[in-house]
Amino acid sequence: MSAALRPADEDFVAKWQARWPEWRIGMAFVEPAMRERAAAWFSLLEEFGDAAWAGAEATPGLAKLAWWQEELQGWGKGARRHPLGTHLQRVDAPWQTLALALRLLPATREHPNQLAGNLAQTQDLALAIAACEARLFGDGSRDSGDGRITAVPLLAQQALVRIDRALAAELLEQWPSRDAGTRPRRIANAISGARLAILARTDEARPVPALRVLWSSWRAALAR
Repeated sequence: MSAALRPADEDFVAKWQARWPEWRIGMAFVEPAMRERAAAWFSLLEEFGDAAWAGAEATPGLAKLAWWQEELQGWGKGARRHPLGTHLQRVDAPWQTLALALRLLPATREHPNQLAGNLAQTQDLALAIAACEARLFGDGSRDSGDGRITAVPLLAQQALVRIDRALAAELLEQWPSRDAGTRPRRIANAISGARLAILARTDEARPVPALRVLWSSWRAALAR
């Protein structure tokens, strides 16, 4: 990260980078002007996932999700409190829609084994995320996405946080062979899909080998 990031930003991004070292390679395929924004965005999504699925008790996570809903509503009005907003809030993205869609996440924690229901439950969240990504990373080209992604990759973090081998295998069975997201989204899906494959095979949520990250990120970047 450049010196443009404030120390508080660096804390959140560093946490995400530590969890996802694959992005040290994957980020090479993101446009240089978009890299700081991409790091902040995926760090933000990681915060949502932690609030929804991490920890033994649901109550702290529910409180965090409620806070994030308020924060995103503020972004839509030109205000921000969280440091990740430094690189995100000023983009004219549908933050209010994303805030409303976060209410769909708690049910996925309550019923982790009901994949079909959870996918249906989170489809509106997937659409809200895709709409935000189209504004954050789109430039009007074919590489900008079309505002639609599937909900399947969004539940990858749930499987990885819970070390849920069965859920990983189920998600991989429905993994999109070709998604319609932006380039950063396609790279993210390639990396998380590779992680899920390791989890489904070994019962371990460990990083993807570098050569595989290089190959899958390159292919994801080229896919349109």
